[in-house]
Amino acid sequence: MTTWPDTLPASPLLENFQEISPQTAIRTDMDTGPAKVRQRTTAGTGALMVSYLLTIAETIALDAFYQTTLSGGATAFDYTHPRTGATLSCRFTDPPEYAPVNGNYFKATLTLEVLP
Repeated sequence: MTTWPDTLPASPLLENFQEISPQTAIRTDMDTGPAKVRQRTTAGTGALMVSYLLTIAETIALDAFYQTTLSGGATAFDYTHPRTGATLSCRFTDPPEYAPVNGNYFKATLTLEVLP
């Protein structure tokens, strides 16, 4: 499987890191009393929102990784979880977003789907 490129930073910025665990239960509200909850599936998808401080050359490398290597985000890749260090199988849910920091650096924001 494809892996996160060595030409890009391995660790995201901590200030923008967000993680959503997989939702595997279904909740049904009742007319009276507590809601009923049951497990719907044993494997679900989670999400990671990460940001990186990148040079112009690194933004070009990220674009090439997303567009060419991952076929516009359609293909999964191995990614190291920023909190646990575990290797995850991930897919982009949206294209990378860039915001200028100064003339030489851009903040890239990525939303990744964590596959079971």
